[in-house]
Amino acid sequence: MGRRGSGSGIPRQSAGNTHYGPVNLQTGDHSVQNNYFSTTPRSPLDVAADTLADAVQKQWEDEAGFRRLLEPAPLPVRWRVTERKVAGPPAGATAVGTRARFAPLPGLDPLTGEHLRDGGDLKGLHDVYGGVASGRLLLVGPPAAGKTTAAVLLLLEALRYRARANPTDREHIPVPVLLSLNGWDPARERADEWAAGQLARKYTSFRSRKGHDLARTLLQKGRVALFLDGLDEVTGRLRAAMVSALTSAPCRLVLLSRSLEARLTAKKARLSGALALELQEVCPRDAAAYLLHSRRASSSSAWQKLTRHLQDRPGSAVAEVLSRPLWITLVLDVYGDDSPVDELLDTARFPRPRDIEHHLLDHVVTAAYTPRDGYPDRRPRHSPEIAERTLRHLAARLAEEGTHELCWWHIPTWAAPRPRAILLAALVGPTFGALSGLTFSYAWGPVWGMLLGLLTAIGGGFVAGGLHMRFSERQPLPSAGWRDVFTPFSLTVGAGIWTVSACALWYGYQLRGDPMPFWLCALLTFVWGFAATMVSGSGFGIVKGTLLGFGSGPSFAALRKSDRAAVVDTRSIGPRDVWRHHIGLRLLLGLTAGSTFMLWQIPVTAHALGWRDGILIGLSTGCWTILIPCLVRNLAVATALAAVQLSAKEGTPVRLLSFLEDARRRNLLRAVGPVYQFRHSRLQEHLTRQRAHLPKA
Repeated sequence: MGRRGSGSGIPRQSAGNTHYGPVNLQTGDHSVQNNYFSTTPRSPLDVAADTLADAVQKQWEDEAGFRRLLEPAPLPVRWRVTERKVAGPPAGATAVGTRARFAPLPGLDPLTGEHLRDGGDLKGLHDVYGGVASGRLLLVGPPAAGKTTAAVLLLLEALRYRARANPTDREHIPVPVLLSLNGWDPARERADEWAAGQLARKYTSFRSRKGHDLARTLLQKGRVALFLDGLDEVTGRLRAAMVSALTSAPCRLVLLSRSLEARLTAKKARLSGALALELQEVCPRDAAAYLLHSRRASSSSAWQKLTRHLQDRPGSAVAEVLSRPLWITLVLDVYGDDSPVDELLDTARFPRPRDIEHHLLDHVVTAAYTPRDGYPDRRPRHSPEIAERTLRHLAARLAEEGTHELCWWHIPTWAAPRPRAILLAALVGPTFGALSGLTFSYAWGPVWGMLLGLLTAIGGGFVAGGLHMRFSERQPLPSAGWRDVFTPFSLTVGAGIWTVSACALWYGYQLRGDPMPFWLCALLTFVWGFAATMVSGSGFGIVKGTLLGFGSGPSFAALRKSDRAAVVDTRSIGPRDVWRHHIGLRLLLGLTAGSTFMLWQIPVTAHALGWRDGILIGLSTGCWTILIPCLVRNLAVATALAAVQLSAKEGTPVRLLSFLEDARRRNLLRAVGPVYQFRHSRLQEHLTRQRAHLPKA
């Protein structure tokens, strides 16, 4: 605080009092003016909330600019209360007084039925979000209705409203955060715990342990509002579990879903007190204004002709097409300022709305993979030609299989397995043969060692190649993460077997009069505990048959189907996460299985033949135990090798899984649990027809 005189030459004075000011006191000529300023420190929650608001605003303003949602005005958003049976009656969400779960945001009125009667626009949507007493909002609509677009625009409107508020009111206005439901297991994590983890991963200010706790506190105190996208990308049973868990979330919620999936979910579980709003088609006048304003000031005659047509003939084919945000933004992507956009009005070429949509779909992939000025960090890794060729191939494959689901673990069946089997045999056989030959050399001499090592290499390669050839047929997905392998039941069984085995071995040696240290007994019997853990869980499929290359019957977990729910029914996890699990965790489990076997094999063999032979024999058999599950029987490895084959034959990207994830980020694909789908079935059908009409090489 400083005190400053009104005239020159007056020295500055300071005061030690603290006021919520400034407060000025001045009397007489040449008197001293005292300025008092507040020095009350801001709370850590206020600082964290403002920091988060700045980061979220920067993130989504950049995303909205890339999606052409703000140039120069936001894309129109229209809504009304839905008549679909996806939530309870609106009266349950508009309760006021003591029944209200959330007070209206400062400056907004409590929501009443009067506000909902005629629907509204983006500003009205924010009023609903901030005034609904239940704090629960459900946005639904058909495919391409612009649900994510509406959520992004609502989020930015909420951030601007918060920024305009005074500091006292700002404490009561939550920071909206848009998250995908991917990765949440509602059976293991509360909504606020999961959301706190997501904030810690996405925003640097929450990445420490203290930051994670701060994020959880913000959520529990209602200082963050969750905008949750992707409910329709989750499988049926899990959707109901998520909706049930979200009912008790301590913060405001905005949940997005396609209408069909929302209706199916509501049959099993409903978001308590939620107000369900359905997004409406964009009216021709709004579409015309947005398209015209999105061009430069002196729009070409073609754009002016199109916009006049939309206003004068609202029932025309082009007006029907441009009633959905998807097609509006696609028109902006396809046609530049001076492009002949008025060709869409040619009724001879485009007599029906479907004809216009097909024409735009011809350019959708090119538009998604064309670099945009001002966004160097979003420059596509693949050219439009490669992207379109790859997506056409994928669409044709799915059409041949009669499905809309792209399961990456089925990709190995799209390429001949023999080249992969030969490659893996060439890797596994010599490695196993070299270690075996070294063992035989110490036992019977170098000549026999080389001969037997060569035979072992040939036999090992033949068995390894034969095992991989089984991937010529579709395989089920064995697991999607460590939770599927190390279940509570399997860990309990493994720990019990290990304890009993170690105690029995120690006691047996005690009875023989040849005592063995308990730590050595525990080390020798660890393999039995680990094996029991793997056999009693889905990890059995990772290590079965690794000694001789042949299976040994079903695992114990197969007899307990109630404890082995499908992956997609236990949690929401994306395809790339599942693939990384098989590349990483399965490799780790294979190494653990081989190392565990060596820990048992080496001491046992050394006790009979000596440490040198024990180590060599243990290394050779352990090597085989590691290589089979890590390389030969790993679906992720088979998929990566098949992608290389497809690249050589079809011209698709070598890193096919990375391409699929990139296409998902560009809104061409979506993920439903561990599988990919084309975001719009019309796009899949269109790409399939395109490939069918291409000339055969």
